[in-house]
Amino acid sequence: MTWKGAHMYVVSESEQRTTRTPSGSMFALAAPSQGSAEVSTWRVELGADSATPVHIVDREQVWMPLSGEFEIEAEGEIRYAEAGQAVIVPAGAVRRLKAVGGPAEAVVAMAVGGRAMLPGSEDKIPLPWAE
Repeated sequence: MTWKGAHMYVVSESEQRTTRTPSGSMFALAAPSQGSAEVSTWRVELGADSATPVHIVDREQVWMPLSGEFEIEAEGEIRYAEAGQAVIVPAGAVRRLKAVGGPAEAVVAMAVGGRAMLPGSEDKIPLPWAE
């Protein structure tokens, strides 16, 4: 197999591509703006007992904890995950992720183009760390 017109990229985290919220931080890695055509990835840090808002994402996501423990609630089902595990959260599931017992860190992967929505709203919100 030969590479024709393809390019390989090494992407580093940067302050310009970091999004900070009251519950945590998203550090952009692979994304269309960084040369990725199919997959977006980012690193998430949640503070102790912090949680994401309840939301929906229209793409499947894979959360891979690096440290700490996450409580993942999707469609009312609760699971726990830590380093060495991966959680597959289905597209369209109402979800909330929480750091349990201390801060938690994960890498997240998703197909390019995902948008978030709040339950009961049709407004699609771009994810700047995934673009």
